[in-house]
Amino acid sequence: MKPLSRRTLAKAALLGGASAAHAGPAAHAAAPFVPVLPAPTGPHPVGVVRHAFTDRGRTDPWDPARGARQVVVSAVYPARTVAGLPRAPQLTAAEAAAFGLIAPLVRGLPAAGVDWAGTLTHAHAGAPPLPGRRPVVLYTPGGGDARTLGSGLAEELAGHGAVVVLVDHPGEATQVELPDGTVRETVLFGPPDPATFRTMVDTRVADLRLVLDRLGELPLGTVPDPRRTGIYGHSAGGTAAALLAARDPRIRAVADLEGYLDLEPWPGHRPLLLMDTEGFEGAERIARSWAGLRARRRTLRAANHWVFTDHAAVVPQVHAAGLVTDAVRDGLVGPGDAAAAFATVRRELRAFFGGTLGRTGR
Repeated sequence: MKPLSRRTLAKAALLGGASAAHAGPAAHAAAPFVPVLPAPTGPHPVGVVRHAFTDRGRTDPWDPARGARQVVVSAVYPARTVAGLPRAPQLTAAEAAAFGLIAPLVRGLPAAGVDWAGTLTHAHAGAPPLPGRRPVVLYTPGGGDARTLGSGLAEELAGHGAVVVLVDHPGEATQVELPDGTVRETVLFGPPDPATFRTMVDTRVADLRLVLDRLGELPLGTVPDPRRTGIYGHSAGGTAAALLAARDPRIRAVADLEGYLDLEPWPGHRPLLLMDTEGFEGAERIARSWAGLRARRRTLRAANHWVFTDHAAVVPQVHAAGLVTDAVRDGLVGPGDAAAAFATVRRELRAFFGGTLGRTGR
């Protein structure tokens, strides 16, 4: 994969500014578009906390000069009340600035006209938790994506009673703000070669194990039940989720959202949910790597690879606003009803983890 240099990012910023400048007076008069995320459907309001873990025994694989590996997470959980607490933004201001430069390069999203910092989640920072021991579910995003693209799915599960820990993989993720306020941007650009993909997946498995080992450090004020732990992941995250589940008995159930399972044989001793889309360019490899596996399966018609993420809501909105083409929309979420497809993903995950991890509170 090619590195994304600061010169490349600076060039993208200039191109975005030039695009806005040539759009005419109306473009200057219009306020930036603010995407809206779908609300969770569960009976509980949702809280969120951010946290970082440092693995002193492991050097960062993407930038060894940084020293010890650092992993940033968001824990989303059912709240007792959210009265008087504002909704948390999907991205911090610094993350939004970085995403605005990188997203046009790696996803074809607009270089201007969208207020990425304005999008709010439906979680409330620091809300007091709903009492009870709760199942905990880890989330690992798609290759190059940040954990924040999984906000909608996490809030859905949390609203129905689970604690969901969204895990970022710095250096690979498009952007992630570290505890010291610096933003770490991706060092990768373009489809990974096999060696890079293997590094991605192995790094993710180690990151996820770190989080599992130290769940008790999360400042939740509620108690995740380690006997009821699941994981789901999108794309490369689905691959990593399955590998972790195969190796670590603490994982009781795994959902793979369109991730290849051909790096290592699947041992078949954990409940497995497999979901894919009709439009994914890697569909043939998915089919081969999933052949013969005992699993619950669902294929989303007229959909594409990022319909498993918050892009399912955001991309149709920016398309309707005239900020991306039909080709970009179809390439990201497909030509069909992305909102309906995303609702199906949410239902499938709720049913799967509800059936495998048990009741959401006791």
